Amino acid sequence: MSFEYIRKTYNVPAKRGQRVEYTGCGKSELGTITSATGGQLRIRLDGMNRSCYFHPTWKLKYIEQGG
Repeated sequence: MSFEYIRKTYNVPAKRGQRVEYTGCGKSELGTITSATGGQLRIRLDGMNRSCYFHPTWKLKYIEQGG
């Protein structure tokens, strides 16, 4: 499944390179979307070496880019 599917199904602005804030582990962590697989996003949290799977709407805030 693609980013287009995720954007349409979950009504989120997800795209490769999009910055996000994850708050699901009791603290705020920033990360970058690296890919989409099987209806889930792969996000590399800042300071991590690998991307992890995240549901597109679970505890994620999409950060607007640009001005």
